[in-house]
Amino acid sequence: MSTLEMIVDELKTLPPVKLEEAAALIHGLRETSRAEQLAILRETSGAWSGPDGEAIEKAIEEGCERIDPRDW
Repeated sequence: MSTLEMIVDELKTLPPVKLEEAAALIHGLRETSRAEQLAILRETSGAWSGPDGEAIEKAIEEGCERIDPRDW
């Protein structure tokens, strides 16, 4: 049995008040995760600027933005 399945089984046995508490905790964990993701995006935003950014952009344009008609 997976961890998720065990948690769901345990949640099924909780009275409604405790289930509400569990839901609030889970929601809080999810929001924390989203906040952490946004913080990481802010920290790395603009990391490739100037000459490095231009080099990466050029490499993407040259290597990734071509369509090969034989692949279709």
